Formats: sequence, structure tokens, C-alpha cells
Amino acid sequence: MTDPGLFTVDSQSEELNIDIILITHEHGDHIHVESLKKIVENNSEILVIANEGVGKLLDEAGIKYEILENKIPKELLGVLLEAHDCKHEEVFEEMGQVKNTGYFIDGRLFYPGDSYCNPGKSIEILALPVAGPWVRVRDFMKYALEIKPKICFPMHDGMLNSLASSYYVPTTVLPKFGIAFKTLENKTEEEF
Repeated sequence: MTDPGLFTVDSQSEELNIDIILITHEHGDHIHVESLKKIVENNSEILVIANEGVGKLLDEAGIKYEILENKIPKELLGVLLEAHDCKHEEVFEEMGQVKNTGYFIDGRLFYPGDSYCNPGKSIEILALPVAGPWVRVRDFMKYALEIKPKICFPMHDGMLNSLASSYYVPTTVLPKFGIAFKTLENKTEEEF
């Protein structure tokens, strides 16, 4: 699971069997402590991976976690993880500018959180942030074209689910550059 935040965690996710949770930063839409406590209670062997900023919240809540940072690869439960530390994208000047950790997962998927972090590696699958107070279409499109994944899927897009035209630009433009854009249905599993 990634970023169990206020808008993404519901009672059903608290009941799921989860092995690892990756948390990119401490904003409420990426970590909802009370829900995280319930997930941890239901998954006694869970590994929570975070950065120092998130760690402060987890310490206060009494939740065990491990810090992963500095591009040092680490295998956890058979999954190779590598943290890429960067800064949250700008909302307005320094407002909301916290440490944001993107995660490179199993040498295939890059999950950047609320950043346009370039890990400087070949990325097969990119979780592409497409909505939020810091997002502009031209910026996420430039990011996808810079990273050049084989496929990307939208993330940070809960507010867009009711707007059918939200994905017009990436659906139209990215395939011209050989990048597939795949939307995901809520509460479904997708194989890449």
C-alpha cells in the first residue's frame, strides 16, 4: 500500500492483508494516522516505510517503522526498494514544502509521491501525479515525457474520478511518444 491518506483509506482497506506500506510525506492526504493504526492492528507483521518527517508522526502515534533513504537499495519481503529523497512540489512558495520520498519498486515501478522527482534510472512503470493544488497538466506531461516510461498510470487523482475529460491530454499525447496511459479502477487489482 502507498500513502494511506485521509482521502484514500476507508474501512475496507483497514481490513486488507498488507505486507508493506510506503509513505512519501507527512501531508494528511498521504498519511491518516488513525486509519494507519487500524491497518497495523490488523496486520501485525506489516512493515511501514517512511522518511524522517513521517517518522515524527509515527513516533507520536507509537507505530513501528523503518526509514529508507539516500538511494540505498534494500530488499524487504522479496521486494527491492530504493528511496529517492526530494522536495514536495511547490503549492505556493514554501507552503507545504516538505521532504518527499519517491520509491523505486522492484526495479520497475517508480512512485514519486507529490513530486516530479527523476530517479535517473530507466523506469518501466510510472505512477504519474495528475491532480492537486500543485499540479498543472503541462508539468505532469513534461514529467512523463522526461521519464519516458513504457506505461504510466494516474495517481493523486481522487478528485478527478467524476470528470470524464480529465485524462484527455495524457490519453491523446503520451501514446504518440510510445507511452501507454492506463487508468485504474478503484479497488481493483492490475497486472503490469
